Amino acid sequence: MAGALETEIREQMTAALRAGDKVRLGALRMLAAAITNREKELTRALTDDEVREVAGKEVKKRAESIEAFDAAGRTELADKERAEREVVAVYAPEQLSEAEVDAIVEAAITSTGATSPKEMGKVMGAVMATAKGKVDGAVVQAKVRERLGA
Repeated sequence: MAGALETEIREQMTAALRAGDKVRLGALRMLAAAITNREKELTRALTDDEVREVAGKEVKKRAESIEAFDAAGRTELADKERAEREVVAVYAPEQLSEAEVDAIVEAAITSTGATSPKEMGKVMGAVMATAKGKVDGAVVQAKVRERLGA
């Protein structure tokens, strides 16, 4: 049985269809397809947290597409991706602030006792376990690398 968040997404798809909002409908359909694909992989319904995780991955895909389209000078496609990202971001996990990420990195370094760049993997694992889905791994990697002097 579908979770509350998945049900809400399906209801929003219906509302967007009735309103004729093509961008919103398209974004929600892609999100619903990604959720369905993940459910097929796991052979079970997703929890609300897992749905948020899928939405987070979709937001990240949109961000990468926006970057690529902007670099190629395709502003109309980048704008479409931005609009879709805004629709999907509502269902993604709340992203941590920079200060919160810094605090988690500090705590992970302290708890793992890491002192050199060779121990970056231990710190990354601890941080990502704590901040799962709430922060981009590339941001964490840069902060850990900076902190350990890599």
